Amino acid sequence: MSGNKTISYEHRVVAAELRQQAMEFETPSNLKASWQLLNSLVLFITLWVLMYFLRDVSWWIVSPLAVLAGVVLIRIFIIFHDCGHGVFFSSMRANHWVGFFCGLLVFTPYRQWHREHADHHATTGNLDGRGPGEVWTMTVDEYVGAPLWKQRLYRMMRNPFFLFGVVPGLFFVVLQRLPARASSRQLKQSVWIMNIAAATYVSLMMAVFGVGAYLLIQAIVIAVAGGAGFWLFYVQHQFETVLWTRSENWDYTNAALEGSSYYKLPRLLQWCTGNIGFHHVHHLFPRIPNYHLEKCHNALPVLQQVPVITLASSFGTLKLKLWDECSHRLVRFCDVQNLDREQQGLSKSIVAKEC
Repeated sequence: MSGNKTISYEHRVVAAELRQQAMEFETPSNLKASWQLLNSLVLFITLWVLMYFLRDVSWWIVSPLAVLAGVVLIRIFIIFHDCGHGVFFSSMRANHWVGFFCGLLVFTPYRQWHREHADHHATTGNLDGRGPGEVWTMTVDEYVGAPLWKQRLYRMMRNPFFLFGVVPGLFFVVLQRLPARASSRQLKQSVWIMNIAAATYVSLMMAVFGVGAYLLIQAIVIAVAGGAGFWLFYVQHQFETVLWTRSENWDYTNAALEGSSYYKLPRLLQWCTGNIGFHHVHHLFPRIPNYHLEKCHNALPVLQQVPVITLASSFGTLKLKLWDECSHRLVRFCDVQNLDREQQGLSKSIVAKEC
């Protein structure tokens, strides 16, 4: 993993200047948005049509097509994401309609997700603001002081097979069907409207494909899109030098530039993931649509100083499990010495230098 935490804290005083420099990239382009929506949906629908005609020929052909459909669905989710920010089209009405339709394809209620995602932007990197919209991250102190059952639960939740294999399916298929308890009446209604639309969509697809064939294909699509989507979210906030602070020291600009990474992907993967690898730009300027993120990144030198994670180096983040408040970095389970912090002194880390 390249990059380290040497970024100047001048960001705290130049945030307004940065925003002024980025304003030109915040204007939505209806032409670019329409083209991105068109090529994504055409490719997605084409793959489903091919799977329909080939389902009785060979599942060895259908299965790879389902995987590709899952990859394209990631791009559709990014369109859904931008609509939630109200930045994909210049028209808010267009954003809402397209967002709802894309939400149907990704099995996610548009309005509720938008509200929860706003909380994520408002609390990224804040140890006192951790919530359900984050990958569960404990500090070393919290883990060492937790009962055994909680430690085991945490280890299970941070296991890659569970986090990227089981959780996405539960999240998109089950949890997204339930309105949050604290939601307003309007938000709860929007969830049930989406559930009705999703049930109608699934029923129609099962009538066309057959129940078994559709469920198998859709399971592959959701597994690929959900697993990859969770991975993208994980790797952009779970690298070793990521910034986490307590509320009194939390700063929006620093949280965006040091709490989010630049995931430098090959061009094809960048296209499939809707430029979301420029995650630091998105967190600093959420009003910039995905098709302008790269231009903004290239135009502002300060955005090029953030931690860079490549496809190869990103797999190293899987070993990172806990935030150490003394060394200010994410560490592995095997780095943690099971010692009493009070005996070590609050100014010392209980993290070993080597396993």
